Amino acid sequence: MNTIQIGYLLKAGTTGFVVGCSVSQLEAPAFGALVRAPLDKDYSVYGLIYDIHIEDDGLVRQLVTAGNISAEVMHDNRERRIVPVEMSVLAVGYAQGGKISHLLPPRPPLSLDVITLCSDAELVKFTSAGKFGYFRHVLQARDIPIGELLAAHIQQASTAHKDKAWAEKAAQELITLLRDDYPLLMSVLGALGEVS
Repeated sequence: MNTIQIGYLLKAGTTGFVVGCSVSQLEAPAFGALVRAPLDKDYSVYGLIYDIHIEDDGLVRQLVTAGNISAEVMHDNRERRIVPVEMSVLAVGYAQGGKISHLLPPRPPLSLDVITLCSDAELVKFTSAGKFGYFRHVLQARDIPIGELLAAHIQQASTAHKDKAWAEKAAQELITLLRDDYPLLMSVLGALGEVS
C-alpha cells in the first residue's frame, strides 16, 4: 500500500485532531480528504480534513507590511523557513483487527503520531464499510462547513469508487438523515450540486 505522510499529530481528542506540517508537505492533503493515523499494527483512526490554515509568524507580519516582496524572499520564506501549517480533522471512524467501524475511536492518536493520506483503495474500503454511518459525525459537528465538507468528500470518494452510483447512494442517505432539518439539507444539496 502506497501511503503519503502528510504531517504529525499536534493535539487530539475523541472527536478530532490537529495535524501539523510544513508548507512543502501541503501538496498532498486537500479539504475533505480522508486521512488515517496508524497507531499500531491493527488499530488506526480515520478522519476528514475540514480546515487547513497557515499560521503566521513575526517575519511574515514584517514582510507583509514592507510591501513589494521579491520572489527570492517569498521562496526563502516558503522553502527554507518553517512555515507552520495546521489541518483540523474530524474523527469519523477507526479500524481495529482489520474491521472498520464508523464509530468514534476508543482512544485518540498521540502527539507526534504520523498522519497519512488514505489511498483510493483505503478510501473505497472505508466508505464501503457499513451504511454511511460516519455521516452522522459530520452532521453533528459544529462550527465546520458541513455542506462543503460532505461535497468535497463525496466527490473524492466517488472518483475513488469509479462509480456514480456510490455518490447517488450517499446523496440519498443524506436526504434521509436530514429530512427533519430543511436548512441543513438545502445547504448540503446545494454544495453537492456544485460538484456533480
